Amino acid sequence: MRIVTWNLWWRFGPWADRQKAICSVLRGLRPDVVGLQEVWSADGTDLAEWLAGELGLHHAYAPSPNPTRWQRRLGDDRVGIGTAVLSRWPVLERAALPLPVPPALDDGRLALYARLDAPGHQVPFFTTHLTSAHDAAGVRREQVEALQDLVAAHRHGTAFPPVVTGDFNAGPDSAEVRLLGTGDPPLRDAWDQADPGAPAATWDPANPYLSSMEPARIDHIRVGPPGPGGLGRVRAAHRAGDGPVDGVWPSDHLAVVADLGD
Repeated sequence: MRIVTWNLWWRFGPWADRQKAICSVLRGLRPDVVGLQEVWSADGTDLAEWLAGELGLHHAYAPSPNPTRWQRRLGDDRVGIGTAVLSRWPVLERAALPLPVPPALDDGRLALYARLDAPGHQVPFFTTHLTSAHDAAGVRREQVEALQDLVAAHRHGTAFPPVVTGDFNAGPDSAEVRLLGTGDPPLRDAWDQADPGAPAATWDPANPYLSSMEPARIDHIRVGPPGPGGLGRVRAAHRAGDGPVDGVWPSDHLAVVADLGD
């Protein structure tokens, strides 16, 4: 089972060309499940719906309940933003959780749960986008705790471990991300179970949208303990979207890809 997480940089930059590049990268990856952050919606449709149609996938989309801050940055209040899941298999149930945040930082971020009807075992899948403010580690910790509660509420009824993906806006050694490894169940870092020495920065100055940034790994795939026979065990992990497609970089973030045993 191939899992991908990717922040799509909403409608910033050359978004129409980037949309095609995003689709091209995902088509080449042939993922089974994708967690998407910063997904635009406009004119009665959204980018997840379009990608699902192009790639022959199912999808679930949760719009932000408070997109105003994002819209001010874009200068267009007609464009929404949200979080989404693409899946090779039908989505049996879904739930969106607004993440706790003080009013001064509230830009409507969510955690999205989708239960996927995969062959043999249903998959409890989650994707999220935590607060990005540099001095908001405490807020992100509260958001992680809310995410853990969401996982605990929906992880049961299947032998497949919960899979949690997203842009956490914090590195793997941060207190808020390490907290994920201490819950019930502990959610382990796919990189640590695959190839910890492989290139892992998803915020990479090689990307022209980020030329002045320091490299950082802020996008993550975390997986619960494997089920019987190693079900859901991480076999490999790598980055994707790490170069231009027809001259256009797809996003300001690189994607993370993890292959799980099934």
